[in-house]
Amino acid sequence: MDLNLSGKSVLVTAASKGLGKATALEYAKEGSRVLIASRNKKELMKTVEEIKEETGNSHIDFAVCDVTNPEQIKQMVQKCVDWNGTVDVLINNAGGPPAGTFDQFSDEDWQHAFELNLLSFIRTIREVLPHMKSQHSGHIVNIASSSIKQSLDNLMLSNTFRPGIVGLAKSLSQELSVDNILINTVGPGTIETDRIVELNSLRAKQSGISFEELHSQMEQSVPMKRLGRPEEFAKAIVFFGSGANTYITGQSLIVDGGLVKAL
Repeated sequence: MDLNLSGKSVLVTAASKGLGKATALEYAKEGSRVLIASRNKKELMKTVEEIKEETGNSHIDFAVCDVTNPEQIKQMVQKCVDWNGTVDVLINNAGGPPAGTFDQFSDEDWQHAFELNLLSFIRTIREVLPHMKSQHSGHIVNIASSSIKQSLDNLMLSNTFRPGIVGLAKSLSQELSVDNILINTVGPGTIETDRIVELNSLRAKQSGISFEELHSQMEQSVPMKRLGRPEEFAKAIVFFGSGANTYITGQSLIVDGGLVKAL
């Protein structure tokens, strides 16, 4: 299958590590010109070199961006446009909010989670749309969480704001289709990333069992009896955000090895 991604301008946020990095790597393998962004310049520089070395694609660059800062979002998108002439593909991503229950969070916690996990997506989409509309094409893929289909224990903030991404994408799919701009949402389930390690460490401490035992329990809870690999998740993202996808928009997909039971 020809994904029609060679030379395309791809912007991936929160991409210095984890699922964002895995996604950027897969686009680089397809010959895209990839701009990755995160808050950590040192990690970004390291990731750029790693992607170049692994793929042989020299068209990889970075922008330092805190996605809760609207001015930095504007600067990030402008750098992508200055470098590549446009933005063909936007991969919206952001780190997950803290774990916890309702009574543990202040107004400040709620506000920060809103700005990080929903408003940042809105702001970044707003900045890329003029470029996509002018060329009458574009792909936007939002990375969310399996909480868009089924709520997760002890993740009140994620359960609240991640589903908003789905509502945003569904509404935008109706508005943007006339400009041939497709927007979809992909949620990771149990993918082996630093985020999973962080959450499992917290859960193990709260449950009074070892990290290894809890990790094993998680593996056994998945119908495929293993956690997903970041590249397995990234391949789904790349399809949705590629020239091979010409008619799927406004949809949400969970990549979870069959764990989520919700329809």
